[in-house]
Amino acid sequence: MKEIRIDVTKQTREELALAETHAQLVFKFNHTLPGTPESKDLMHRIFPSIGEGSRVEIPLTAVRPHNVRIGRNVVIMPGCLMMAAGGITVDDGAMIAANVQLISNNHDLYERQVITCKPVHIGKNAWIGAGATILPGVTVGDNAVVGAASVVTKDVEADTIVAGNPARLIKRIPPKN
Repeated sequence: MKEIRIDVTKQTREELALAETHAQLVFKFNHTLPGTPESKDLMHRIFPSIGEGSRVEIPLTAVRPHNVRIGRNVVIMPGCLMMAAGGITVDDGAMIAANVQLISNNHDLYERQVITCKPVHIGKNAWIGAGATILPGVTVGDNAVVGAASVVTKDVEADTIVAGNPARLIKRIPPKN
């Protein structure tokens, strides 16, 4: 997986304006009565690619939300942090519990103004437990479960349960009879 590097001190006027627009949209979204047409409109303006039947609850923190793709029938509960410079994809039917952090970027160890970016991918019907952190470059497989407060540093196989810091395999999910 290729790493993208962005020097935040060299952003264009257009990039800075887009960041300001996103910050204002997220602020308005967080201060709008949930479930109203205005709230739904703001959610779709923040996440233009959000799929049918999906919802994002407030409060939300999202940096570079134009790099987030949300599938159909996804639920993202309150307190989600999305650091999306590297891209975040949440596939159909995924459930993201409260206070989850989806982090697709980090800072270079030597040039701190440079952010290093790798995509985060949450598979179909995956369930990310409350307070979990998914780090850059991680894919959580289809139907996988990430335990609450886990820190996921490596890919999670489909149909498995992981938990802990760092997250480790707990068990495989048997096929449904």
